[in-house]
Amino acid sequence: TSGLLSSPTVRIIHSGHACNVEEERHTERVYTIREGETLELTCLVTGHPRPQIRWTKTAGSVSDRFQDSSVFNETLHIAKIQRTQGGRYYCKAENGLGSPAIKSIRVDVYYLDDPVVTVHQSIGEAKEQFYYERTVFLRCVANSNPPVRYSWHRGREVLTQGSDKGVEIYEPFFTQLQGETKILKLKNLRPQDYANYSCIASVRNVCGIPDRSVIFRLTNKTASPSIKLLVEDPIVVNPGQTVSLVCITTGGEPTPTLTWVSSNESLPQRSVVKGGTLTLPAISSDEAGVYSCVASNNVGNPAKKSTTIVVRALKKGRFWITPDPYHNDDNIQIGREVKISCQVEATPPEELTFSWLKNGRALRSSERMVITQTDPDISPGTTNLDIIDLKFTDFGTYTCVAALKGGGIPEISIDVNISSTTVPPNLTVPRGKSPLVAREGDTVELECLVSGKPKPIILWSRADKEAPMPDGSMQMESYDGVLRIVNVSREMTGSYRCQTSQFNGFNVKPREAVVELIVQYPPTVEPVYMEMRQGLGRPVVMTCRVLRAHPSRVLRFEWLLSNRLLHAGAFDAQRDETEYTIRSLNRDGWGEYTCNVINEAGAGKCTFQVTGKAYPPEFYYDTYSPLWQNRPRLYSFKLQWTQMNPNAVDRIVAYRLGIRQMGLERWWEQEIPVDGTINKGELMTHNLTQLIKPESYEVRLTPITRFGEGDSTIRIVTYSAPINPHLREFHCSFEEEPICMFTQDKNDDFDWTRHSAATRDTKYTPNTGPSGDRSGSKQGFYMYIETSRPRKEGDQARLVSPFFNVAPKNPYGITNPPAYCFGFFYHMYGKHIGTLNAFLKQKGQTTSEGPVWSLSGNQGDRWKQAKVSIHPTASFQVVLEGIRGPGIEGDIAIDDVMLEEGECRDPPPSE
Repeated sequence: TSGLLSSPTVRIIHSGHACNVEEERHTERVYTIREGETLELTCLVTGHPRPQIRWTKTAGSVSDRFQDSSVFNETLHIAKIQRTQGGRYYCKAENGLGSPAIKSIRVDVYYLDDPVVTVHQSIGEAKEQFYYERTVFLRCVANSNPPVRYSWHRGREVLTQGSDKGVEIYEPFFTQLQGETKILKLKNLRPQDYANYSCIASVRNVCGIPDRSVIFRLTNKTASPSIKLLVEDPIVVNPGQTVSLVCITTGGEPTPTLTWVSSNESLPQRSVVKGGTLTLPAISSDEAGVYSCVASNNVGNPAKKSTTIVVRALKKGRFWITPDPYHNDDNIQIGREVKISCQVEATPPEELTFSWLKNGRALRSSERMVITQTDPDISPGTTNLDIIDLKFTDFGTYTCVAALKGGGIPEISIDVNISSTTVPPNLTVPRGKSPLVAREGDTVELECLVSGKPKPIILWSRADKEAPMPDGSMQMESYDGVLRIVNVSREMTGSYRCQTSQFNGFNVKPREAVVELIVQYPPTVEPVYMEMRQGLGRPVVMTCRVLRAHPSRVLRFEWLLSNRLLHAGAFDAQRDETEYTIRSLNRDGWGEYTCNVINEAGAGKCTFQVTGKAYPPEFYYDTYSPLWQNRPRLYSFKLQWTQMNPNAVDRIVAYRLGIRQMGLERWWEQEIPVDGTINKGELMTHNLTQLIKPESYEVRLTPITRFGEGDSTIRIVTYSAPINPHLREFHCSFEEEPICMFTQDKNDDFDWTRHSAATRDTKYTPNTGPSGDRSGSKQGFYMYIETSRPRKEGDQARLVSPFFNVAPKNPYGITNPPAYCFGFFYHMYGKHIGTLNAFLKQKGQTTSEGPVWSLSGNQGDRWKQAKVSIHPTASFQVVLEGIRGPGIEGDIAIDDVMLEEGECRDPPPSE
């Protein structure tokens, strides 16, 4: 039967520092938390097999990728939450059965930043003096969630609309969000308007966020900023120079703050800002750009002045030779014209100068040797030497020299030879170099032979398609005609074009040639790795399939077991697979099988791990009431599981059970024998006894077959008080976060806190509260009231139990109304202990009776038990109320709450 398999359910519970959790608002749960606190959400799931849990979030903004968007355990923990981390969090549980279960909760992060006041005067009336019969606007803005309420004060006096007819307070109706700012308008300034104005921003103390305020002093000197740059524009410098930009304030009250910004992303890393001076040490070309000084004092508009820094540079010198344009001939000939052009990249371009030399001697422009500069719009930084009528005596070396007028930058000189051997280029592919066959991963060299003088730069690109070259660019340059590709891949198969460029060569129609590249690669096969589980005496079939190969003609295959050859042969081209069959698996057949499929480029490899390993068991986590207590300090746990794919391999003869107490090293092992065969979905049970309360245990379960050990599964068993309000008895010792369905009263002053001595911080208040839970364990949990600030005397905290149903009338002589014994342990130690009260609260009763039990004052540093008989007539709750005493040494703690049928038998000894 597979009746046990069940699809997931999920619910979200919260701990951490919530200020408020609204459970039922438009059926949406909203969790409010203050920025900087810790968010903790836990997903409680049911379902078998145990569902996989995943937390995700819908992003509030694209930049917020929620720690790469997934957390795969039950508890989502975000320490120091930031405002950008608000949003809706989803917990999704799936186990492959039915549809996944999803629950969500919206997290609202509350914060309040310091408010900022900005001041403007009404435009159009600005004369020399800033505030002469002026209307002045003070605007207050603070970032917050929830929206802010603003209030304005002049000195000590609160300003409200209508309280002073020279003052108007309003919200501009054009802001995106109502209430995002409050403007104070002072109409025609009067002497009493010169004062200290404070804006108070408040979120009404939600989440305990205090109000924040800012003061602005308005005087007859208040003015918007003005500045001056003590530098020329542009500033032209050599690389390596140190540049200082000085910005000074020439006006503005309050004193403006100065900042520097640059047209590049940010200021250079080595830059130093001191006051209004920006220093750029050892400047480089990439630090050139526009630098601006901005002055702001929140009055009027900020002032901004800019200058451009130009860093001198000369780079990338090139030349080309243009034969006589009036003859359709690419060669240079005596008696015809020839033109030599030189080009450089110069910054700033207007400082560029060229000079020409012939065989090292200066050359002046003449009627037969014309020196010109090309219009910079057509070809920037270019000079030409036109030899109008080439003579034999003109053969020689021509040099063009580029320099910058400002100096300090090395010149670039370019030599060009003109002689009878100066001939245009030619391109050929050497014999046997196309097509070029290579194996994937090799380094290949595509070659084009360049003849001609001078030898131009060669440009390589793809000839068969618009695709980038191996380095990512659309074309690559080569000075020797060779294109070298390291670690060649199959995508690089195709044809490549080499062509001459005009650079460092002839300015003629490009010559070109094409090289074919074929990249071979070994077969790609599947499966690369596969585990095959099978019982003894049964068949196993392994199939290795070829997906791709080049050359596609696969030559042969071989099957091996642990490197021993089993079978080999030629590959059948009609079928793209080879298979190997074990008719009846025996013990020698277990192991690693490999199949190699081989072509000229190498081998592809399929691996099969053939094993008799049993699949892992799957723990059943939804056992009803798995925990019971037979002795005070011990507990027992009902461990249940089903077996995954029980018939896949040999029969499971036993399970090996390992158990280890958390925090200790040692494992205890025992075998649980299995009779007969296990059915799919069959629930198995083993009781773990003698577990020490309240410790947790790690439990490991491993199936055993004739093969040996199968896959194990691990789970943690944690102590939690048996919880079931309909039971004859109810026990709660607060070991788990749900605190046995106790809840905090919404109408009290503060909450009870769940705590363990191990995590409690005693350095604040040492002489109060317990040093362990009721059983003496430092790891164990209890509930207590923290009486440190901001608690005050008389504050109340109430903890309310779940509802209990009154036992029905019963022939076995339960008194009517039935009696119950309500008991708990308390710890009331410290000189400022207040009062602990216990109440009975019945359904339908509005007025609460007086307490059924009450105790005040210091009772010493030990746990004591209280017991009281109660006689409810309807379903009821019990309430424990702690009231703070006169000081901070007053922490009251409770633990081990119990409710049993019948009158209390042995009242606790009065100690």
